[in-house]
Amino acid sequence: MSSPSEKYAQARAAAEHPESTAFAALQKFQLDPFQVAGCHALENGRSVLVAAPTGAGKTVVGEFAIHLAMQSSSDKAFYTTPMKALSNQKFRELVEVYGADQVGLLTGDTNINGNARIVVMTTEVLRNMIYADSAALRDLRYVVMDEVHYLADRFRGAVWEEVIIHLPARVRLVSLSATVSNAEEFGDWLDTVRGDTEVIVSEIRPVPLEQHVLVRDDLLPLFDDRAGLATAQVNQELMRIRSSTGSNYDNNRQAQSYRSNRHAGRQAQRPPRGGRRPVRAANARRIERMDRPDVVRLLERANLLPAIFFIFSRVGCDAAVQQVRRSGIRLTTNEERAEIRAMVEDRTRSLQDEDLDVLGYWEWLDNLERGVASHHAGLLPAFKEVVEELFRRKLVKVVFATETLALGINMPARTVVLEKMEKFNGEARVAITSGEYTQLTGRAGRRGIDVEGHAVVQWTEGMDPQAVAALASRRTYPLNSSFRPTYNMAVNLIDMFGKVRARQILESSFAQFQADRAVVGLARQVREAEESLAGYQAAMACEHGDFSEYSAIRRELSDLEKKNRQDSNAPRAARDKRMKRIQTLRTQMQRHPCHRCPDREAHARWAERYWKLKRQTDRTRRQIETRTGTVARVFDRVVEVLETLDYLTGEGPETALTEAGRTMRRIYGERDLLVAESLRQGLWNGLDAPSLAAMACCLVYEPRRDEANSGERGLPRGAFRAAYEKTTTLWAELDDLEQDHHLPGSEPLAAGLAGAMHSWARGGLLDRVLIDADMAAGDFVRWAKQTIDLLDQLSIVAEDAALARTARAALDGVRRGIVAYSSM
Repeated sequence: MSSPSEKYAQARAAAEHPESTAFAALQKFQLDPFQVAGCHALENGRSVLVAAPTGAGKTVVGEFAIHLAMQSSSDKAFYTTPMKALSNQKFRELVEVYGADQVGLLTGDTNINGNARIVVMTTEVLRNMIYADSAALRDLRYVVMDEVHYLADRFRGAVWEEVIIHLPARVRLVSLSATVSNAEEFGDWLDTVRGDTEVIVSEIRPVPLEQHVLVRDDLLPLFDDRAGLATAQVNQELMRIRSSTGSNYDNNRQAQSYRSNRHAGRQAQRPPRGGRRPVRAANARRIERMDRPDVVRLLERANLLPAIFFIFSRVGCDAAVQQVRRSGIRLTTNEERAEIRAMVEDRTRSLQDEDLDVLGYWEWLDNLERGVASHHAGLLPAFKEVVEELFRRKLVKVVFATETLALGINMPARTVVLEKMEKFNGEARVAITSGEYTQLTGRAGRRGIDVEGHAVVQWTEGMDPQAVAALASRRTYPLNSSFRPTYNMAVNLIDMFGKVRARQILESSFAQFQADRAVVGLARQVREAEESLAGYQAAMACEHGDFSEYSAIRRELSDLEKKNRQDSNAPRAARDKRMKRIQTLRTQMQRHPCHRCPDREAHARWAERYWKLKRQTDRTRRQIETRTGTVARVFDRVVEVLETLDYLTGEGPETALTEAGRTMRRIYGERDLLVAESLRQGLWNGLDAPSLAAMACCLVYEPRRDEANSGERGLPRGAFRAAYEKTTTLWAELDDLEQDHHLPGSEPLAAGLAGAMHSWARGGLLDRVLIDADMAAGDFVRWAKQTIDLLDQLSIVAEDAALARTARAALDGVRRGIVAYSSM
């Protein structure tokens, strides 16, 4: 029960923040203090950074921003996410609250109600809108950037910084981040480039997390119950297991198992499937792991389902589902199975029967009806969406997933199981980081359903419980910028702001902030000073003539007269020379047309302010030039390449875009320069639609590290091969040019998927195409959608009308069947 003073404080807060109070009353649960603080900051007119654990409810603050926008008659709110799947999910949630007529969705390949007052989009879409000066930005009041810690992503992170830097100053920014260890540093940068920003950090999970280690079939607590997580005191029994020979553990465990099995029934006392026997003392150092079906049964008995098993391999995820299937496990009732089948059939009705056979639909459906599924990037997007919804509706009880599931999708479980504490990063097996551990285990614990979540780590040979405890104790990881200027970014900035200002803007990036925090503040001072200088110039404008020129004469004259008075001991020759210059300046001043202006002294007062501020600004610029300037130097190199290739013309402040540069403005992607040059040189003119689709695929496709170079085997014949050779030659020339300018260059074109994409664009059957591609359906769809994105750009920017028509035909050829399917 609240005390009188607490009730008074609550009443006062409600009176000061009526919108926050009204919004809180609409929620299904009482808002946590960090959520209330975020809402209050927004209602006070500030931007906000909220860093909190996965599942803590950060998005509530973003939803309040939307609520505020909808209280006016015209304000708009954009909600950005790093992934299309997240955008789709958020779109559905907001439609339920505000109705379909008020909410739009823009994800590159989906455009629904784009002029709505609430629009959900991927971050790249918003970046493109800013550079295009889209009319949709008018009346924009709030932008929510969900999962803003994605700006650390080395491939896409720059987009987040571009948006943050370039959004109009009037827009309030709601940045939602996982718990990062340098949230204050990131918040300081946001405050520097966006203005008034409040940083709110919470490390409290709304649903406490219990940490366990599964040793054979014992769920042992990771931390000593008496010490608690705060002290990170590892359970001493785990330490004894690690250090012992195993014989004592084995003998003690048999007694424990007997006591626990008395409560579990006769079936639990039988040896596990496969006839595995207890480990003998002579071989006791090896503690055998439970089979996956037995782990599922254990969690079911302990009422710890639904569960997500994180397996860092797609093949491993699918194999795990098959293991559970072969064991005969069924986790669903008859009613649940009927509900699952009805939903799946409804969601997949538009897919062709022959495609369903190729995709293994019937086995997948049977697994779903058992309550088991896999979730990874190789799964068809339509299938992944079904798995996610069934899991949220508690119909699927166990999901075997790769770590991609941990990246923001709303799919909380009661329990998260980590089978291993290491993963393959493309080059070697490496231990997972504390940030990855936090992200993965953050899925455990469903707010409003569970009183606690559970993280289960399976014992592996050589495991160090202290190392696991260290990961579990450190709940944060650093956020480091991955920002780097690109050719597209450079031409857009120069077109919008000019070369000099563009360079200054890049000095405002988080990358530069981290390299030298002072530069960002100095760069902002220069930008603000330039605005003031422009105002002072306008105020001292004189109809009689150039008052800047006149005031410069007056200033030089004043400085020389002052120096003449102070430096009375100077040599006679120097004094005579100075006096001669003073006389010349007096004559120039008296003859200047502004000298006769009746408002001369009023103009002069503004001129004095102008010159004083200009001196300060010049000093600040010199300070910036002596700093690291790493990002700006890369920008200079990018500009040099663009100037060499005639995408830019003019010098310094006069730098402007050529016709080719204006085309480059609308080409986004890793290979922006290669695409722009190929178009300018007409390398793809004359290709038919399937061949152009194959060429676009070569530009976006990134082969696996272990994928062999197929050379020309499987390449489409005819005009494609000649165009491919010319494009490859052009890539090599551009790569040499970039190396000459100390830029990193790019990877060679990858033609491994060209044949399959050519076949698909010609109308080839799915089974044949997937065999040619040698990849899972989900992977093929992902590369097909990236191919579509590039073809869409070509259809817009190609100056050759025939090529633009071919790009549209190629786009239509690729966007069919499973590629065209969308739940939206």
